[in-house]
Amino acid sequence: MDLHKRFVKEKFDRIVKKYDLVNLIGSFGQDKLWRKKVAEILKEAEPPLLDLCCGPYTLTLEILKKKPVKIYGLDFSFSMLFYGKKRLNNRPVYPICGDAEILPFKDNAFGGISIAFGLRNLPNKKKALKEFFRVLKSNGKLVILEFSWPKNLIFQKIYKIYLDYYMPFLGGILTKDKEAYLYLADSIKKFPPPEKIKTMLSECGFKEIKNYPLTFGIVNLYIGKK
Repeated sequence: MDLHKRFVKEKFDRIVKKYDLVNLIGSFGQDKLWRKKVAEILKEAEPPLLDLCCGPYTLTLEILKKKPVKIYGLDFSFSMLFYGKKRLNNRPVYPICGDAEILPFKDNAFGGISIAFGLRNLPNKKKALKEFFRVLKSNGKLVILEFSWPKNLIFQKIYKIYLDYYMPFLGGILTKDKEAYLYLADSIKKFPPPEKIKTMLSECGFKEIKNYPLTFGIVNLYIGKK
């Protein structure tokens, strides 16, 4: 495991118990609405489904509400998977501890793939997208939910204060790991703009690519089809 992945894994292992709480408070409840949109898009997808960088199954379970089918949840933090296991209650969720850049699945295995706030943590994003494409069935859908930098100049200033001060303060108090949320701010600022992500998706073979900015553009929803 390279140094970046090791750093991210260690941070997620440390904040696991307060991960969803920080997301809920930090997004002022918006994260629930964002995940519901992903679930809505995937409700017509052919099973089985795959939720990547699934953490404690927050999005996984939201998808199951809309489509109660077999779904695999993959994350490279065993602590996240183990902590979230108590939420599953015998639902058809199959946890796998693995790397989203090297998926342990055969070609054309899934009718739908989701990844929420995980793509920016992958060092080789194009390699990961090629893997997503490989394991998707023909006509399968990929749905990406990811933070982005807003276009409005005034809101950019507000968002910068939010990322640089509010989230590290909130995350530091609740998880005792301020550094994890300083990393969050840095990773969002460095994440490619929507146009670049759409180009990468196209270069990896995806068609009918769309993106939808949410909540003043601080989050983007990307959809691609194989």
